[in-house]
Amino acid sequence: MHFDSAATPALWVGFTVLVLGLLAVDLFVLHRKPHAVRPREALIWALVYASLAMLFCGGVYLRFGGDTALEFLAGYVIEEALSVDNLFVFLVLFGYFHVPAELQHRVLFWGVVGALVLRAIFILLGASLIQSFHGVTYIFGGFLVVTGIRLLFRHDGQVHPERNPMLRLLRRILPVTDSYRGTHFTVVEKGRRHATPLLLVLVLIEGTDLVFAVDSIPAVFAVTTDPFIVYTSNIFAILGLRSLYFALAGMMERFHYLKVGLALVLAFVGAKMLVASVFKIPIGWSLVVVVALLAGSVAASLLRKGGVKDPARTPAGPRADPAARP
Repeated sequence: MHFDSAATPALWVGFTVLVLGLLAVDLFVLHRKPHAVRPREALIWALVYASLAMLFCGGVYLRFGGDTALEFLAGYVIEEALSVDNLFVFLVLFGYFHVPAELQHRVLFWGVVGALVLRAIFILLGASLIQSFHGVTYIFGGFLVVTGIRLLFRHDGQVHPERNPMLRLLRRILPVTDSYRGTHFTVVEKGRRHATPLLLVLVLIEGTDLVFAVDSIPAVFAVTTDPFIVYTSNIFAILGLRSLYFALAGMMERFHYLKVGLALVLAFVGAKMLVASVFKIPIGWSLVVVVALLAGSVAASLLRKGGVKDPARTPAGPRADPAARP
């Protein structure tokens, strides 16, 4: 597999070491003992990860110049915004499976680890395809425009975890315990390996991230084709996603118009890819448009008074015993 990147192998290795170091500190120091993450603690760490991303952006500016730094910033903003939908799914899954507050961080931590690997594979494949077959750019662009239009006019129903085929498959392979077993994903009982409900939640979170990556990764390729910039912007956005969830869990239902903003962002970046051979939209303009669309949708949501809550954003509906079979 061949792809062009402004980064040297040393930068790839250095970034990987940085990420592994952050994850090690998170797991073995900050959350060595499971505990419920409070909004204030989560907000602090969300700001820490955002600050690290901006410091990294400064390093990109010093090493590669202003245009590449803007590409990283645009990719980070797009990925962070498109990942917001994951937060609503987390809310539904944790409610459906009655995940104890002190175990939620552990599930999201390992979900992030899985996302790092899956997205690395997606990004390297995408970069290789774009550089080998230029026509893929138009396929990506058209896909994003259609996805944006569908998202804009789609009326979402409730999320039904029990209908997920991955969950059904896992339950056929492993028996499931009737309750949580601390922080364990699997346990051996009566001489046989059992999955715990925690593993079911993790599988669904990984599957959800895989689905969202199909939209978000092509969207970042709309602003840069350098796999190093695409990957690093993705990873910084994902690293802060867990903290963002715990900071915003109590107010996510207020973002009524966020779906409109996300749909317009997808349509815009898709159109940008489609017209790139005729007119190349400067990266600075792209960043301004994306930020304006997202900020406008959030502002409109917060200013809205009353109204009916989006049922897709509310973890209502039947709740099940963590290990109950559908």
